[in-house]
Amino acid sequence: MTTTTFITDQKGKKISAVLPIKAYKQLLEELEELADIRAYDKAKKKKQAFVDAATAFRQIEAKRRKNV
Repeated sequence: MTTTTFITDQKGKKISAVLPIKAYKQLLEELEELADIRAYDKAKKKKQAFVDAATAFRQIEAKRRKNV
């Protein structure tokens, strides 16, 4: 069980929370995972064109030369 401490203003309204570092790190990991899931879901909705590896490498190399 995680113990969270709340910081309140003068009226007693919660304005901040202090939680153990382990819980904080877990929240960060879960947020990163959620961001990955959302990015994956967004990518899956787009129409995708697939190319063979040789073509992909040629395109990447051409872009790299162009940007140098």
